Amino acid sequence: MRFLALAAMSALTLACQQGAPAGGGTLASADDSVSYIIGYKMGENMKQQSAPLKAEFIYRGLREALAGSPASMPDSVMQQAMMAFQFRMMGVQREKDSVAGIENKKAGEDFLAANKGKDGVKTTASGIQYKVITEGSGPHPKATSKVTVHYKGTLLNGEQFDSSYDRGQPATFALNGVIPGWTEGVQLMTKGAKYEFWIPSDLAYGPQGSPPTIPPNSTLHFEVELLDFQ
Repeated sequence: MRFLALAAMSALTLACQQGAPAGGGTLASADDSVSYIIGYKMGENMKQQSAPLKAEFIYRGLREALAGSPASMPDSVMQQAMMAFQFRMMGVQREKDSVAGIENKKAGEDFLAANKGKDGVKTTASGIQYKVITEGSGPHPKATSKVTVHYKGTLLNGEQFDSSYDRGQPATFALNGVIPGWTEGVQLMTKGAKYEFWIPSDLAYGPQGSPPTIPPNSTLHFEVELLDFQ
């Protein structure tokens, strides 16, 4: 609920400008707008999760709770129903992840096979592919080094999932505390270098992915600048 409240406050001005939402009712006050935003954000989240829920019963439960009316079912039944629902949704998500994982694994393998022969692309024994954009100088970091880098990460479809450039500051971390593809790949670099990396899924986040931005078995593309290391 805290997240929903923060989302509501950040979108308050926009909601007030939008006037009446679909379905009727004018957003005549700040409270009206916040109420609508909370409802909308809840619905948006449920839709993203493909939850088979019915708005009329969500509204009924909300209305009765706000009115202080007795619930239509005892707490024990609510608990059992929610546990069963969560278990069912976990099964649905596992099935989706399994199908997506198989497709992503095949797409990654096909991409790496084609990318391998491109000009300037090199492949390590583990399967990481890299290309030197700018070479640096000096010694190489070790797996135990703390590195400072600028980087951008994208999926094979070009969708960006992370970027230190967008945050406006480089990232510093222990090289052995990140995905194996990074631990190995950045050790190939020297200070001042900029490389492109294509990291197979088994050296990235594997079958579990990194929800919600990285699907299961995703091959990842990174641009990395090694600024410094200790």
